[in-house]
Amino acid sequence: MSDVLNQLGDILEQRKIATAEKSYVASLHAKGLNKILEKVGEEATETILAAKDAQSSGDNSDVIYETADLWFHTLVALSHLGERPEAVINELARRFDMSGLEEKASRADK
Repeated sequence: MSDVLNQLGDILEQRKIATAEKSYVASLHAKGLNKILEKVGEEATETILAAKDAQSSGDNSDVIYETADLWFHTLVALSHLGERPEAVINELARRFDMSGLEEKASRADK
């Protein structure tokens, strides 16, 4: 799984310097962080709606598709801010040895 994220991180970095006419990611970067975050919000809403539909229908295909879009646009936002997917993987790995309650309490220090 991390190979896919590493490859995607490499592609996102390459697309940052591509022309906006030839790359969707480059066009998002050209429009700036607010446009990228707008897309993250849009995809989050679509993911929520798809999950609610999946619960009723028993078909998870749309929620998987929308989650992929959400993750992708979130990774574009991180890329715009100079971060790679590995930063998120490392943060998740850091949390393995603590409960969710401990992790939440540790954020109070930040």
